[in-house]
Amino acid sequence: MIQKKKSQLPVIAIIFFLFFVCTIFYNERRFQQIHQNENQKPNDDIAATHNKPLQSPPEILDRFSICNSTIKYNGKLDSNTRLVQSDEQEDTNDTCDVFSGRWVFDNVSFPLYNESDCPYMSDQLACHKHGRPDLMYQNWRWQPHGCDLERWNATEMWNKLRGKRLMFVGDSLNRGQWISMLCLLESAIPADKKSITPNAPLTIFRAEEYNATIEFQWAPLIVESNSDDPVNHRLDERIIRPDSVLRHASEWDHVDILVFNSYLWWRQGPVKLWSNERNGVCEEAKSLNAMELAMKEWARWIESNVDPLKKKVFFVTMSPTHLWSREWEAGTEGNCYNEKVPIKDEGYWGSGSDLATMRMVGSILNKLKSKVSVVNITQMSEYRKDGHPSIYRKFWESRSAEQLANPASYSDCIHWCLPGVPDVWNQLLFHFL
Repeated sequence: MIQKKKSQLPVIAIIFFLFFVCTIFYNERRFQQIHQNENQKPNDDIAATHNKPLQSPPEILDRFSICNSTIKYNGKLDSNTRLVQSDEQEDTNDTCDVFSGRWVFDNVSFPLYNESDCPYMSDQLACHKHGRPDLMYQNWRWQPHGCDLERWNATEMWNKLRGKRLMFVGDSLNRGQWISMLCLLESAIPADKKSITPNAPLTIFRAEEYNATIEFQWAPLIVESNSDDPVNHRLDERIIRPDSVLRHASEWDHVDILVFNSYLWWRQGPVKLWSNERNGVCEEAKSLNAMELAMKEWARWIESNVDPLKKKVFFVTMSPTHLWSREWEAGTEGNCYNEKVPIKDEGYWGSGSDLATMRMVGSILNKLKSKVSVVNITQMSEYRKDGHPSIYRKFWESRSAEQLANPASYSDCIHWCLPGVPDVWNQLLFHFL
């Protein structure tokens, strides 16, 4: 019996030894797995992060942006464009409609400055410098029916602007009004007390002794667009981001007086609507629909950010073109070229002003009430077929012999000579400030 027990001891020892060794190997393997998992976990998190869709910043819309494809605009972007009715406009004692009147020849009071004396004059607007032989376009004064516009006074205007920022926001027509304002005001400031700082989309004129600035921001379609480069914006198609004014509005917050315009660039065919969510697929909208989207987005910014007691906002209505002389003189086939006097018919309305656009813009502005003052330049400017540069400006493109033989074929019947019509637009601003 004792012999049997002795013979079993080595077997038990071997079994125990094997169990001990297996336990060690198991624990070592388990330890290695745990350690490996700990080392692997950060890599798994990185992989998981890469697999998740990242929240990318909004893609920049610029002149290099292209639509991969285009579908027809279905109206969905405008589904929530609700505008809140603002407070009623203040009652005023001014019963005179300064926008209704006629042009009166006045070579005593006008022009309000000399073209050659303004150091900020644009070659696109300096008609006399570029060969226009007649100067009558400089001598017309706007006379409202039954009242008078306040006579222009540069010193008084500077006092109104003291300590303030005045900014024009819009296209080349609004830039022309800004240049007009500079020419109207700069001579009242000593040379060592004024400066101008071009800054790409924003150009700033400073008058030191009044602590005031007169600025121009290039924003031809109000909302963000592929044409926001102030120099390189001649593109084959217009693309806008209809739900964003932030690129431009970042400069509006601290401005005391804002003067907006928008019209001309919407009359160049359909407009494409950009969205980051559609992988390069743009919606193509009629220009009126696209402009309405942009105007409503602009109006929402006005509603949310403008206190009319602290900030004045003006919207300048459409500036008309004069492309078809048959509209004011039946049987002719010219345009504004060689026109020397205004249209006398106070009921005249040409194709250069679009009533549907005016109604749409008017309905939006009406909802803003006291937050925006409308400067209605359209009817008064309709009469001024003589006020455009026609061929008397600097053109950036060369002209063929055929074009040169037919001046009307390349006439600029869109912009305005200075001194001229935009000076009166600024006289209206002076009247309302």
